[in-house]
Amino acid sequence: MPKPDIYIGTDSGATTSKTGGIYADGTPISHELRQSSTNSVGGTAAVIAGWVEGVKGFMADNELSWDQVRGVGLALPGPYQDYGILDKSANLPDSFIGWNFLAEYKAALSAEAGRPIHVATGNDGDLGGVGEAHAVRGDRAVGVVLLAPGSGLGCAYVGADGLHLAGDNFAGMEGGHMPAALHLLGNPPVYTCGCGKGWGCIEAYTTISGLPQLLRDTLKRYPDHELAKSDAPEKEKVLSLRTRAQKGDELALDIFDFQAKALGLHAANLIIALDPAYVVIGGGLIDPESTTAEFRQRYLDGIRNAALPYLFPRQREHVQFVPATLGELSQCIGAALVARQTLPVSA
Repeated sequence: MPKPDIYIGTDSGATTSKTGGIYADGTPISHELRQSSTNSVGGTAAVIAGWVEGVKGFMADNELSWDQVRGVGLALPGPYQDYGILDKSANLPDSFIGWNFLAEYKAALSAEAGRPIHVATGNDGDLGGVGEAHAVRGDRAVGVVLLAPGSGLGCAYVGADGLHLAGDNFAGMEGGHMPAALHLLGNPPVYTCGCGKGWGCIEAYTTISGLPQLLRDTLKRYPDHELAKSDAPEKEKVLSLRTRAQKGDELALDIFDFQAKALGLHAANLIIALDPAYVVIGGGLIDPESTTAEFRQRYLDGIRNAALPYLFPRQREHVQFVPATLGELSQCIGAALVARQTLPVSA
């Protein structure tokens, strides 16, 4: 009996790289990812070697062989100078600027396999969206928007063809740096964002990155709250909010209700522009291992209820807001799916 074809996905973060994969029908090979150090301090050659070792290790873990590999996908944070060529990255050394990581990874994998290996790449947030879209829509050829607030706001749009919107300048769906609808949020101050824009990026109102500013303003309405009197470091205060909210703390719930409303208004903007069938919400506030079912439902309802009044009637009826389901698997699965989707017909 012939061995099944497989596609491998590499998800490279600044410190840790993960490897997973799918069979040709899109089902995961395993729900266990192979993890290893990205080792960026060792230079680009060390990173390539680590990615290759991750692939070899994942295949060994699952008793797979190179003759089964039809393609490999790589999820790597941008920005990019060109397809597969890195630009200035916030989390990688300046020496990596201009690195043609795609060509080098392809060459290294092909050398290991003893034949040319098809390799595709994309922004990690975009490829995470590809994975989540595949999981949520099944056999339906429909559009999916992913919004995943964490340290920043991951945004992706996946079309009916199963591929992400990368854009002509490799900045498609950088939706975290679109302006928030401040007039509908009670006209809060224009919060600073790490990108440097001064127009009130939605990322600053919906993610951990903006929580210090949001906490400072919200505390003005809760002068007797424990955090108003605490000498704890700001980071400690911010990171306590999720736990406090799940215990019913009014200030913490107020903050996350605000973030949900801000994200819902942003979702409405994206729905008007892209008209998807699904909006998938990811991130730590929707993580079932870190949050209660009651809190997750409140957060998801807050997003949906903020968006619905601004949608067209058919969209209000048909667009579904759903939680992400793949967790850490999403980017590896998405990378493998993109490798499958972009495989040349002759390969």
